[in-house]
Amino acid sequence: MIIRSRAPLRLGLAGGGTDVSPYSDRFGGHVLNVTIDKYAYATIVPRTDGQVEFIAADTDRRWIGEAKPELERVPGLDLHAGVYNRLVREFNRGEPLAISVTTHSEAPPGSGLGSSSTMVVALVHAFCELLALPLGEYDVAQIAYEIERVDLGMAGGKQDQYAAAFGGLNFMEFYGDRVIVNPLRIKDSIKAELESSLVLFYTGVSRESARIIAAQAAGVTDNVQKSVDALHRVKEEATLMKEAVLKGDIEALATSMRAGWQFKKQTADTISNASIDTIYDAAIEAGALAGKVSGAGGGGFMMFFADPARRPSVMRTLAGFNGQVFTCNFTESGAQSWRKA
Repeated sequence: MIIRSRAPLRLGLAGGGTDVSPYSDRFGGHVLNVTIDKYAYATIVPRTDGQVEFIAADTDRRWIGEAKPELERVPGLDLHAGVYNRLVREFNRGEPLAISVTTHSEAPPGSGLGSSSTMVVALVHAFCELLALPLGEYDVAQIAYEIERVDLGMAGGKQDQYAAAFGGLNFMEFYGDRVIVNPLRIKDSIKAELESSLVLFYTGVSRESARIIAAQAAGVTDNVQKSVDALHRVKEEATLMKEAVLKGDIEALATSMRAGWQFKKQTADTISNASIDTIYDAAIEAGALAGKVSGAGGGGFMMFFADPARRPSVMRTLAGFNGQVFTCNFTESGAQSWRKA
């Protein structure tokens, strides 16, 4: 028996940062995001030798050891061990599982596409299939969030786990005691226009995300008015962009994205840098209507919206920088798992 799972990566269109505590706990956060046709994958194969094996195929990391009720943290494979420990403890009565777990992602950690959290969701989904757990999307997302943020102590927000679990285009609300995922139903013509307008540019892996998130959280904790006000405006733009998307108003979407990016940069000093600003300005001059960094900032993926007729010009311009240019399509399905006999 082989268990497989996959979960889609996401683009943060607006509101990113307002899903992070303590802002979301005190003021409530609003985020607009959409999942794309890039995935994190997991495979689980039962073993008969009493061992646990973790393999990250994309980073060529491997660990093997005795199957125990709780494993110590495994450098470079913390997510694998964290999911194993939580699911064994909470859903397998503390009885160890002899299994091999192999993963890979179509985007590296720090990409700004929620790759680490998406991997946790894919792993949780695979374990749910292995243990026949009747967990829904909210359950999977919340467990994944707790594993990453509480059990492993990794900094970050909540949107990535819910995006990966639910899939699709969603307007999400984050509060101290609950999360509300509102799926947005848009016409096929609007979806096609958005996909045809979108350009992704990978600048390189960001090493700044944890520091940026910590700075944003500190700004709220310390009541730094500039930071709090900027996050308020970021949240407002998420609502405005939601309305623009539902109407299919690309110009209004672009206006909101431009404003949101300016407000986002005010929430922490290292969200942008000279390189990102240069790439942004060049893309705008080539015909992009708006752009931003997806995720916390400091690097990773940037996204741009351009009139489809101008998109080739934007892509040629971006190709002149040290990075990679992509297009993508949106996905409607969230995390999935299945059995291969």
